[in-house]
Formats: sequence, structure tokens, C-alpha cells
Amino acid sequence: MPGKPYRGILETIGNTPLVELESLLPGFPSKVYAKVERFNPGGSVKDRSAARMLVDAIKSGELEPGRSVVVESSSGNLAVGLAQLCRYFGLRFICVVDGKTTGQNLSILAAFGAEVEVVTERDAVTGEYLPVRLRRVRELVERTPHSFWPNQYANPLNPRAHESTMGEIASVLDGHVDYLFASVSTFGTLRGCTQYIRKEGLGTKVVAVDAVGSAIFGQVPTQRLIPGHGASVVPALMDPSAADDVVHVSDIECVAACRRLVGREAILAGGSSGATVAALMKYRDRIPAGSHCVMIFPDGGDRYLDTIYSDEWVHHNFGEISHLWKE
Repeated sequence: MPGKPYRGILETIGNTPLVELESLLPGFPSKVYAKVERFNPGGSVKDRSAARMLVDAIKSGELEPGRSVVVESSSGNLAVGLAQLCRYFGLRFICVVDGKTTGQNLSILAAFGAEVEVVTERDAVTGEYLPVRLRRVRELVERTPHSFWPNQYANPLNPRAHESTMGEIASVLDGHVDYLFASVSTFGTLRGCTQYIRKEGLGTKVVAVDAVGSAIFGQVPTQRLIPGHGASVVPALMDPSAADDVVHVSDIECVAACRRLVGREAILAGGSSGATVAALMKYRDRIPAGSHCVMIFPDGGDRYLDTIYSDEWVHHNFGEISHLWKE
């Protein structure tokens, strides 16, 4: 706890807890930790990106409170982070989301006063929403006076914000981080963590966790159900050298891992967090005994109550799969 009050909600971003998971993988001969990013004020790791991109733009004069209009595309979490900060700074915010954005996230955006456009048309080639969302953002930027597009997919401030994420992990573990598992979408979190690892000369092996049917690491993009994990368009921030290895995780594996996590550790986490758990489970036989493994949990599961944690939704999309998390 701080020795004095925080000066506004902005100061509460970061310094999220690192939690050891002792029951997740019984018999696993290594330490397992989770960086629990739901403790950011907007509920996700994307608060870090939102703050860095907006604050730097305000300092440079590129973004002017009371005049500028922020326009961005998001599947949910960055939208919430930006909505909170735009309200804090007195900025108008237009956000383009899609049919996979959860009802909870839409309600939060409304509470912050964001103007939301929901894309319901899927891209004809990929079957995904992202290409259509990006086209809509460009149209809005062109027609909206004083508009500012943070562009999380290409803005170098996005990964720079996550150097501190890795710095916090390394500080708690005295630099002893053998494996880092991070899910990818914009590539900001993983790339920023790798930048810190290389600057500090850490020996951490970085494992990128991508979705089956995501274009990021060269798969043919296909329709997916879990938002914020993988992408149908390779982001400009993508750097293949930033990852030492890649594990692809399916939607069904995300769901099963999320359910296993809440059952064994009482942690209600989002889909991309479950993806890192699934990746660790698939990768475990390659990890030497005595290693320190860290997973980044981007958000909480409270925004997935109607999907991942809904028995009806799971059964409708995957059938009876409860045996997968009860093993």
C-alpha cells in the first residue's frame, strides 16, 4: 500500500500482483506464477497501453483535451482502458467494436460515456471482424475533425508500456524468470516484455501464445470465438524474433484451461489468460525441473460470464467438454 493517497486513478495503473499457482499443475517440478493484470483500474493489461499512448500524445500536444476526438478499434479491453482515460482527461471517445465484444464490456463503455460503433459484418476473406473494424476506423478518422487514432496495432508506445510489466515481474523474482508465456493480439505485451528482457540481459525464454486460426504466426486466418486472442491481420508491431517459441491454442483449449484455473486456483480469468495456461500445459514436458515460469493474465473472467463461464454457451459451441477441465 502507498504511504499517501494516489493522485487520481491514472496513478493506480501497473504494479499488479504476481501470484504463485501451487495447485494448477500437480506434480509439475517447477514454480508457476501469474501476473494478474485484472487489478489495473480498467480491469486489464490494456490500461498500460492506453495510458502510455494517450499521456504521451497529450504531452506532445498531438492530443488536446476538450478538443481532440480519440478514435480506436478494439475487441474490448483497450476500449475500456481508453474510455476510462478519455473520461479522466475530458476527451471525446469513439470506439469501433464487433459482435464478439462481450455485453459486460459494452455496458462499461456506456458507463464511461464512450460512443460505440458495433461492426456486425465479417470480412469476406478471413471470416473475422478486425479488417472491417479497421476500415471503419479509417473512415471515422477521415470525416471527424481533430481526430486522433492511437492505433494500438502499430504504435511503438504500445509495447513500450509493457516494458514495465516485465520489469515488475523481474523485480519480484530477482531476475530469475526462465519462461514467460504471453498471449498475442496486437503484439504489444509480448514485444514490450522482450524489449525489457534484452535490455537487461535476462535469460528468459519467451513463448508466444497464439490462437489456432490466427494470422500472426502464419496460419490461415479462420473464424474464432474468443476475443482478444490472436488476430486475423498480422499487426504492424509483430516481430517474429521477439518470441523464442510459439504455441497455438484453440478456442476449446482456452475454455477448458479457464475452467481448470478457476477450479484449482479460484482465479476467474479471461480467455487469453486461459490460453497461456493451455500453452504451459502443452509445453510442460520441455521445461527443465526447477524453472520459474510466468504467465501474463491479461484480464479477469467477469467479462466472460456469458461465454466462457456459461455452461449453455460452452455446450452450444463445443458440446459436452466438462471432462477436459475435470481431469
